[in-house]
Amino acid sequence: MPVLLETPCVPSPRSKASSDHPAPSAAVEVTETTQPQPMLCASLTDEDGSVHLEVLVPLNMGGAVSAGEDNDELIDNLKEAQYIRTELVEQAFRAIDRADYYLEEFKENAYKDLAWKHGNIHLSAPCIYSEVMEALDLQPGLSFLNLGSGTGYLSSMVGLILGPFGVNHGVELHSDVIEYAKQKLDFFIKTSDSFDKFEFCEPSFVIGNCLEISPDCTQYDRVYCGAGVQKEHEDYMKNLLKVGGILVMPLEEKLTKITRTGPSAWETKKILAVSFAPLIQPNHADSGKSRLVHLPPVAVRSLQDLARIAIRGTIKKLIHQETVGKSGNGLKSPPKFKRRRVRRRRMETIVFLDKEVFASRISNPSDDNNNSEDIEDDTQEEEETKPSELKPDPPVNFLREKVLSLPLPDPLKYYLLYYREK
Repeated sequence: MPVLLETPCVPSPRSKASSDHPAPSAAVEVTETTQPQPMLCASLTDEDGSVHLEVLVPLNMGGAVSAGEDNDELIDNLKEAQYIRTELVEQAFRAIDRADYYLEEFKENAYKDLAWKHGNIHLSAPCIYSEVMEALDLQPGLSFLNLGSGTGYLSSMVGLILGPFGVNHGVELHSDVIEYAKQKLDFFIKTSDSFDKFEFCEPSFVIGNCLEISPDCTQYDRVYCGAGVQKEHEDYMKNLLKVGGILVMPLEEKLTKITRTGPSAWETKKILAVSFAPLIQPNHADSGKSRLVHLPPVAVRSLQDLARIAIRGTIKKLIHQETVGKSGNGLKSPPKFKRRRVRRRRMETIVFLDKEVFASRISNPSDDNNNSEDIEDDTQEEEETKPSELKPDPPVNFLREKVLSLPLPDPLKYYLLYYREK
């Protein structure tokens, strides 16, 4: 049976694509460089050790796990590959559908473990975000700064963990990307049932170059930079951290975790090899002066807002108690039916080589022999699910139903629901 082996490796430098093979207008970002890039080397081998195929993929582009049919299956694959290792991170990834942050015409690629770029809009590969979220060791109530906040996808997942008493700030260079992030954030708050399952720390985004943050800004418990940091800017990044804080950033082609253990003491850990586009240096050609970036002040919540948080929390506890009482002895409800996957002996491989993209499909000769078996499995699945041919009912938002049933004026009910659409 074929086995897929994955090992980090560094290929020799390759020349740029020739004019005979123009670069495709693909949504995947390929970093062009004359230096060797960290790559993922995947080999398809038989049990006797004979190699049929070798594939080289830059690690910042992902490709470390199989694509999923939906967001949940992508998360399952990331868990299986040990990129997602903690329950908090898993819950955050499942709560926000990655496809919601894609443009409509590119959504078919949302559940692949690949980076995506269109104009100034960019998303890192899911395996990279997983490693970042795990390395940040997020906890409720912490302060977080996202340098190069982009679409807001990562900031929103972080906000689900930080909770209502955290701080969630982002700095983004491009004004059109900030507008895009605000639209996606508004869509999540107004339409996602996941919003009611968490107490959310809403991110705030400011425009500017993250290398020009005002020196009198507050320090943060957690900092992430989504662009390649040169050694000369390492101390600048470290100074954004509180003592005890954690900084995660691509530093000299390595995703690096730095913990501030004292006023001038640090612990550094290299997580994995990556290749990110470098930070854009400040441009003072127009005025000759630095344009300082002023981060949002740490806001104190109003008494009215605190009351809303407390009421929603109390209602959630009541719902949980009712659920435990109905299920008996605190046992969890039976898991939802999930379609059993039949493993196909066929691999679709995409090979990235500088600006060229090659796609191929490799079939195992045993496909034909096992085809009837696969068909029988599918038929059996259909027979097993036949009694429930109708689509399953959408999940019930118990918090919303409970709030709407309270003997309260409608304006107060809608305030408790953050004026969200059903």
